[in-house]
Amino acid sequence: MKITGVRLRRLRYPLDPPFSPAWDPDPRRTFEATLVYVDTDEGLTGIGSGDTMDGFERYAGLFVGRDPLEIERHVRVLETIAFHAGRYWPLEAALWDLAGKAEGVPAARLFGGARDRAPAYASTAERRPAGARAEAALALREQGFRALKTRIDKERLEEGVEAVVAVREAVGSSMEIMVDLNQGWRMPGDVAPLLDFETVHRLAGRLRGLGILWLEEPLAGQDVGGLARLRATGGVRIAGGEMARTPAELEAYLQAEALDVYQPDAVLAVGLLRARELAKRVHRRGLWFTPHTWTNGIGLLANLHVAAGVGGGPFLEFPFDPPGWTPERRDFMLAEPVRPDADGHLVLPDRPGLGFELDEESVERYAVG
Repeated sequence: MKITGVRLRRLRYPLDPPFSPAWDPDPRRTFEATLVYVDTDEGLTGIGSGDTMDGFERYAGLFVGRDPLEIERHVRVLETIAFHAGRYWPLEAALWDLAGKAEGVPAARLFGGARDRAPAYASTAERRPAGARAEAALALREQGFRALKTRIDKERLEEGVEAVVAVREAVGSSMEIMVDLNQGWRMPGDVAPLLDFETVHRLAGRLRGLGILWLEEPLAGQDVGGLARLRATGGVRIAGGEMARTPAELEAYLQAEALDVYQPDAVLAVGLLRARELAKRVHRRGLWFTPHTWTNGIGLLANLHVAAGVGGGPFLEFPFDPPGWTPERRDFMLAEPVRPDADGHLVLPDRPGLGFELDEESVERYAVG
């Protein structure tokens, strides 16, 4: 089997009302997605998504004519490209989709097949007053979630802590709560000072008293020593690594014992194969592997297949903060949006590959290139 072509289709979906995540104060009025198609001479096509793939076209020829199942080779090529250009891991997702279709099995089976489902945590994003966030938490519990993540804006610490207090008072011990400071990486153009170690350390102490499950990205991602020190003295689990550029960055966290929870997004950080390799090392140390999933339904499924395949957990991130962010908005290109079941679990599709079907009418409607 040979790759005959790699095609991209860029989509743009209007958001009305706009969505304003806490890590990016500029309202998003459109949601962009790029579909990556890997075609073969045997009629099989793998499809991936999760990043814009800007600039990829000039490198597509490095894959044409090769066996699509030589995934280790393709990953090494993608790593060389990442040094010079973008991180084009949606192509790897498409290759695993194709590999699963070739074998007639879900991709998770190729990653180890440890589980066929994962408990989901509702990952919220928008800043809301304490009362509104508490009401939303109760609604999430009614929908089957047993864990949620909320975000604290580094410029509004007291407001953020008040929201965590209100959520804990509302849900009691019935839900786990994670807190994200979003200091591990920056949006383009953000050069504002980060919170210093002592401020974060004091915050960790306050959150410890509220019984949070973990504190996510509390310091700059490159501050390996600071993260290790906070983990040793802060009294809360530390999570991070969602946008690490290389496996070496994640290995540095491991060697320094800097994190309890490893979160590299398979389609935004280091790819699916390297994420699986990291998960094995993380699990050998008794730590947690549960990737970031804030892209679209295809990217979410790619991460679900890796996490389920290696037995990740204890929860998998499910972006959900209605009315601003819903499965219908995120997965507009899919015939069936990805949703948890009534028990709050994300269940692997039983179809081969990544297991999704495109809504071809929506793809045509929202295609811009």
